[in-house]
Amino acid sequence: MIRVGLRDARAHFSRFLLSIIAIALGVSFVVGSFCFREMLNNQVDEMMATNADHDVYVRGSEEQHDDETMSTDSDSDTSTATYNMIDTSLTTTISKVNGVKDATADTSVSGVLTLVGKDGNAVSSGMSGVTVAINGKAWRSAHLEHGDWPKNRHEIALHTFALEQSGLGIGDTTTLVYPSGPEDVKIVGSFSTDSSQAGALLIAVPGNVVKDLYEQNSGQSGQTQNIGIYGSANGGSPLTASQQQELADRINKALPRSSKAHAITGDQMRDESSKSSKEMLGFIQPLILIFAVIALFVGSFIIANTFSMIVRESMRGYALLRSIGASSGQVFLTVIIQALILGLVGSVAGIALGWGMVKGIAVLLAQLGTPMTGSVTPTPNDMLVGLVVGIVVAVIGAVLPARRAALAPPIQAMNETVNPEPSVAPRAIAGGIITLIGALSWILCWRIGAADGKEPTSVAAVNALADALGTGWMLGIGAACVVIGMIMVGPALVETASVVLGWIPSLLFPVAGRLAMRNLSRQKRRTSNTAAALFVGVAIVSCLGVVASSVNASVAGIIDSGLKTDYIVSSTNGQIPDKAVNDIKGIKDVKSVSVSRMMMNAKFDGETALAFAEQPTVFSDVMDPVATQGNADKALRRGELVVGEKLAEDRDWKVGDKVTVTCKRVVVDQEATAKAQADYQAQVQAKVQSLQTEAQTLLAAGDQVGAKAKADEAQQAVADAQNIDPATLVKTKDEPTKAIRRIGAIISNSVYRTAVFMNDEQAENLTNKEALFTIMVFVTARHGSDVAGLRGKILKQTKPYYVLTVQDHDEYKSTVSSLVDQMLIVLYALLALSIIIAIFGIVNTLALSVSERTREIGLLRAIGTSKAKIRGMLAIEAALISVLGTVIGLVVGTAAGVVIQQTYKASGMEQLAIPWGQLGVFLLLSIGIGVLASLPPSRRALKAPVLDAVASE
Repeated sequence: MIRVGLRDARAHFSRFLLSIIAIALGVSFVVGSFCFREMLNNQVDEMMATNADHDVYVRGSEEQHDDETMSTDSDSDTSTATYNMIDTSLTTTISKVNGVKDATADTSVSGVLTLVGKDGNAVSSGMSGVTVAINGKAWRSAHLEHGDWPKNRHEIALHTFALEQSGLGIGDTTTLVYPSGPEDVKIVGSFSTDSSQAGALLIAVPGNVVKDLYEQNSGQSGQTQNIGIYGSANGGSPLTASQQQELADRINKALPRSSKAHAITGDQMRDESSKSSKEMLGFIQPLILIFAVIALFVGSFIIANTFSMIVRESMRGYALLRSIGASSGQVFLTVIIQALILGLVGSVAGIALGWGMVKGIAVLLAQLGTPMTGSVTPTPNDMLVGLVVGIVVAVIGAVLPARRAALAPPIQAMNETVNPEPSVAPRAIAGGIITLIGALSWILCWRIGAADGKEPTSVAAVNALADALGTGWMLGIGAACVVIGMIMVGPALVETASVVLGWIPSLLFPVAGRLAMRNLSRQKRRTSNTAAALFVGVAIVSCLGVVASSVNASVAGIIDSGLKTDYIVSSTNGQIPDKAVNDIKGIKDVKSVSVSRMMMNAKFDGETALAFAEQPTVFSDVMDPVATQGNADKALRRGELVVGEKLAEDRDWKVGDKVTVTCKRVVVDQEATAKAQADYQAQVQAKVQSLQTEAQTLLAAGDQVGAKAKADEAQQAVADAQNIDPATLVKTKDEPTKAIRRIGAIISNSVYRTAVFMNDEQAENLTNKEALFTIMVFVTARHGSDVAGLRGKILKQTKPYYVLTVQDHDEYKSTVSSLVDQMLIVLYALLALSIIIAIFGIVNTLALSVSERTREIGLLRAIGTSKAKIRGMLAIEAALISVLGTVIGLVVGTAAGVVIQQTYKASGMEQLAIPWGQLGVFLLLSIGIGVLASLPPSRRALKAPVLDAVASE
């Protein structure tokens, strides 16, 4: 029977072609997801080996699970494990340990600098566009190629990739935008690193500048997350694992017990960092796999239809096998063997396609400025997974047709009118029940969202279920049940749908239209399965369209109704320099400039929350607060707190409550500074005295050249000490601050439901002005002034800063909408695969149907039916199948989108917006897809001579 199965597979191979393509496309996504994940993992490992190349690291000894950094509406229970900050002064203690060559804190800071290129524009490279400030001189994996390392704030060295992207060269003068504002800098050197930086722009600056940038960016002074140590055992080369452990043990013995610090090996730090980075990127593979599953799910319908029609045509042959002694199991095996071959061929093609797809992505990323050097070659496990997935999908698609072939009675199977289609009613009833369960899940999800933390229903058991599953699971379960249920109900809808959808075609084309309607109803399951392949993709696309439109409408509504200011100034690197704010304030047509500053490290009754320091004009000129209690404008002006509604509910706060606000100020540690200065002087004196002693010894030995060199070295040490930046010897400490503040108002504006507002004066009493990050500036024009003309004046003041953007209401809304649209385009591109497979399914179904109806089509032509009418009949059939799948998909997808919007209405998605125009385009496209899908089968139907078609069996 194996030989029979192989012979049948060879005979039917041309009919398997589109099924093979469907499997190949699905498997390519599966294998491609694994290859892409491994490429990213390899890239992370390479970059960690370069960017975290210290032999030993010292970090905090107390693990912290800081899940309170920002209070949000999320119910997530996840938290990030971190360690306590450590004092940077520990570098002095560590440097004295035997075997330590160098100990450095704060060697790099990301996202705080902007480089201006040769063309006068800010340099942005790669998909992330990240700019990293590094202390290249203290980094072993940074190799100086040309020139020198920078010595002061106005000198920089650039990574070779950054030089290439900027068009600059050594010796050029350009602008570097610091958080404090733009400054002229000279490029004094270039350097390379041991691995690709995945498009990041590395800028080397002096170590004291990196330290300042780190403190400004983190809001911490004199503290750091870790200290990197290079060992001296191998003459500057990396230490072995055992050497790293020995050095870490020696450092741990030297660390004071009160330091709350602990030394670990560089290998351990790299492993932990790599694992963390890989977990952060881990969402990419599941995302791709989701679309791979969708594609394979859709492809399974093609496979099932293909085998159903092949089994139907071959039924007499299987009956003959049964009549000469073949068992039902052997007949079943002949069909499964064909499925195995189909899956094997499709999987091999999919593995090759997936590998090529990832290599193409790597090339594209390099063209976009994000070169990736990680390996993209699939591992044996990846290929094995691809093979198994493809074969399993093929076998699953063939099981029911194979069962039908095996169980049909031989005598009945030999009759040409065998196997009339069984009733679809039982399947429809079961599908209706499953669909109802899905709908009830969606309704419960809707109620959970509307309840906003309260009990969603009056039934305790249902409430317990809702609490256990949450909105995410309820949405997913509901979607799965509705999709599966509608697929099961589909055959029962075919006859009615063909009459309704075919009414217009039958009026326009009476003969072709009526024939097409009847042909669809002859094989309800086949028609439904073909339409279901398109239904799944269209449902997801339309759901995403409704959600995206609702998000855009909600954002636009919030801006239109709540934002009163005329212009919004923001920064691409997240922080707006104070000088830029003062420049804008100097414009005469400006009524008010409201600065929104984020407070770092502030706690309210001992717990952190999203906190902003605002001018009193924020509620009069910038936004219109929706106060549920109190008067927000008056409260802020009185120095009281204005709290978001959600945060107030979570903390059980109400107007009039007193809240303890704690923070910290960074102050100069006079004692530590004096000690650092004295230690430095003693160090310099000791060094000079040692050099002078060596010079005298050499002179006594008659080595005048050596003596002079040592004397010059001593003079240079004195000169370096005289030119040292005094700021490098200043030591600081954190001084805790505390204040009792009254809650003056509670607001329900969706954007600020979890935030706390405090006026500027109160905030600056609690923390340093430098620790308040200016993230946005709102400019309101003076009454009666030229609002349109004010824009040009603001642009003139912000242009020198390169990173500042000026937007009016419409542009601000457009920025948010463009982000949503970009994400939507990526999702649509991934979903396009399932749509393409569905189109193949329509082509496949019609092609096999035409082969099955060769004699019927021949008879139609013999009695005078024109070729145009035959083409029209097949085109209408395909269009009706396509429209059926699209209509069901649009209904289900739109319903899902509505449920999601209602569920998350309290979280900011306040307005429902259904993109009717977009959905209409989908419907029109479905007609075009159906007509195009009918062309190949039509050519085949008309290719055979009439007499041969009539005589065929």
